[in-house]
Amino acid sequence: MNRFIIIILIALLPAGSYAQTKDYSFSLEEAISFAIDSNYTAINARRDIAKAIKQKWETTATGLPQINGNISYQNNLKLPVTLIPGEIAGGDPGTFVPVTFGTAQNASATATLDQLIFDGSYLVGLQAARAFLDFSENASEKTNLEVRKGIINAYGSVLLSEELVAIFEKNKVNLEKNLYETRKIYENGLEEEESVEQLEITLLDIETQLSNAKRSTTIARDMFKVGLGLDLDAKVVLKDGLDQLAQENIQLEFMEKTLNVGENIDYKIAFNLTEQRNLELKLEKSRALPSLSAFINYGTSAFRDDFSFFDSSQPWFQSSLIGVNMNIPIFSSGMRSAKTQRAKIALDQAETELDEAAKNIQLEANTAQSNYKFAIENYDNSKKNLNLAERIEKKNQIKFTEGLSTSFELRQAQQQLYSAQQQYFQAMLEVINSKANLETILNTPQLKN
Repeated sequence: MNRFIIIILIALLPAGSYAQTKDYSFSLEEAISFAIDSNYTAINARRDIAKAIKQKWETTATGLPQINGNISYQNNLKLPVTLIPGEIAGGDPGTFVPVTFGTAQNASATATLDQLIFDGSYLVGLQAARAFLDFSENASEKTNLEVRKGIINAYGSVLLSEELVAIFEKNKVNLEKNLYETRKIYENGLEEEESVEQLEITLLDIETQLSNAKRSTTIARDMFKVGLGLDLDAKVVLKDGLDQLAQENIQLEFMEKTLNVGENIDYKIAFNLTEQRNLELKLEKSRALPSLSAFINYGTSAFRDDFSFFDSSQPWFQSSLIGVNMNIPIFSSGMRSAKTQRAKIALDQAETELDEAAKNIQLEANTAQSNYKFAIENYDNSKKNLNLAERIEKKNQIKFTEGLSTSFELRQAQQQLYSAQQQYFQAMLEVINSKANLETILNTPQLKN
């Protein structure tokens, strides 16, 4: 009986009691692969490609045979009256006799096959559909590159914020120890109160920075989860360390990599725009050409006084028709010419923008290579500065303990150390991010669908 009650209670528990949030663990490369597959923007970019494929077929199908059917039924509640001259019916000249024609109920069924034979705009439309698919694929590739760069930045930001939390907590512990010892010395009359106050100020600063770093860590993790397409309550573990990634991303030979402008995704998209303008010009020119189409139809009709269309003994009358339509543009008062000239100007603009894009991309690549080189140099300098700051702070700590320096000098050394620590970790992140930015411009990953 007790087991039965327990089973019932378990069954009545909310389903959420058993729901467990899935845990995730990512290296940086694993996070990039996951995001390209699951990121919200990347998902919609792939849908844009699927839409473009359907649009391409939609355009193609307009030039293929089209069959349409039509079924109609009419019930003449009141047949129309027609007046005929009276003498036809044996009446007096000048008089009219009212008569009705037709039957009360009519039905017909017709099927028509239409086939486009020639239309210049259709041929251009096929080319435009292919160009739009190319654009959608390039837009998706650009999205993947941006997602990759965003994930690298987000991954590094999480690691940076965690490193700062760790170093602030370590500094806080050391400061609390110094403050405790200095306060005891002061209470014994062997130290000035200012020394205690200086350390209290430094400790308050560290506590404030620690609290801010913890909040920043939460925000950085949430941004990383959104970039991955995960729920905010998902648990995520990062396998790589900030120092490890910084070392892996220091590749001096990468700075010498030559830019192939044609491989840059922004150039590809600008070229797509030029193609689009060229096709618009072709379309306007094609409007001056004649279009030709053919059709054939087959129909059957029945006429009844009563609704007896399903009676096979009563006749249905067949009909069929075949024909050709040609539309010949003759005169448009200069409208077609103006549209063609406007399309030509738009093409010239697009070609100018393409040339400008090529130069801007080259400039961006040069700037990115310079920033990457600076980031590596800054990382090396920050590492040296941190070592120096640690030695200076340690010396001042000894001097302060031995009474050879003031608390103000110790505070300066500590602040210098804390600043060097933050600059060192920030320099690591800059190496990672600047290389990711250079890779995006060079389109090194070639992230195609």
